[in-house]
Amino acid sequence: MTDFDVVIIGAGIAGASLAAEIGAEKSVLLLEAESVAGYHSTGRSAAFWTETYGGPKIQPLTSASGPFLLAPPHAFSQTSFLHRRGALHLGQKSDSAAADAMLADFARSGVALEKLDAAEVSKHIAGLRPGWTEALWEPDCCDIDVGALHNGYLKAARKTGVQIVCNAPLTNARFAAGQWTLNAGGNEYTAGTLINAAGAWADVIADMAGVKRIGITPYRRTIVQLAVEPLASPDLPLVIGMDGSFYFKPEAGGRLWLSPHDETATDPGDAAPEELDIALAIDRLQQVVDWQITRLERKWAGLRSFAPDRLPVIGRDPDVSEFFWLAGQGGYGIQTAPAAASMAASLLLDRTHTVPNADSANYAPDRLR
Repeated sequence: MTDFDVVIIGAGIAGASLAAEIGAEKSVLLLEAESVAGYHSTGRSAAFWTETYGGPKIQPLTSASGPFLLAPPHAFSQTSFLHRRGALHLGQKSDSAAADAMLADFARSGVALEKLDAAEVSKHIAGLRPGWTEALWEPDCCDIDVGALHNGYLKAARKTGVQIVCNAPLTNARFAAGQWTLNAGGNEYTAGTLINAAGAWADVIADMAGVKRIGITPYRRTIVQLAVEPLASPDLPLVIGMDGSFYFKPEAGGRLWLSPHDETATDPGDAAPEELDIALAIDRLQQVVDWQITRLERKWAGLRSFAPDRLPVIGRDPDVSEFFWLAGQGGYGIQTAPAAASMAASLLLDRTHTVPNADSANYAPDRLR
């Protein structure tokens, strides 16, 4: 089959989740440039679900995704994708105003968030160095089983008849007489609608299709896995610097995942960590806790792609309505995937969307034109 209602470019979490949403109602082809789906950002996620991450305009998508991730339909998965972790937003005295602003931002959101004193902080994290006096506790933060979620969407998409083709980078896209003609992986396909879920390559795909760019920029984010003494407790929360300079969380075997929360604008590609960013991450950790780092075990980097206002881009292009954007999810694409896919499907299929407290106009492509 080479003629489809919809062709989706990119089989990461965005493309896979939308394919699963619409596969029962449309004939869908999901094209992936790499040999495996989710090779880039989806496969390199730090894997947490935190309602405050991304700010008040991301939070409705995250919160609305929570019930599905916690207790998915039995046909989709027999186990939860979430494991309770808790998040500690940690700062110094100079971060007091930032803590108050964060509390105010989420005061009427329904997100559980409370201020802690020093004694309460010490219950969550041992070995804390002096001066870290500002702390907010977000008890509902969870780890996400990203691999299981992504594979669940791919499996659900296939069940509805979605065709998934890897090793098929898009090389040409032409729109004429209400139809797209696409060349990918040496084959030609046609479709009524082209969906751009290409992550860091979203503007590249727009260029290829003759659609005006949104201005989505990929940024490199670094993560390292460390062996530390004492071993990282499995009960350690996700610890996020209030100033945005670090986060860390425990991993299996007492290891620690650590990021300097870096954002370096870069071209789309196979991201690799820079030694300077690794050194910054370790230095920032050592300023927070007195743990001994015994070994650097792994290091990797992924790309987080943002529109200029740092909100997702979901909807039909204002100039070419047969071109649909599902891009610019930044670092929130995993934790918002169920709600974002539901919203995108509703907009694509012209039905009323039902994502509580989420205004699709906040994410519409025309806001950036």
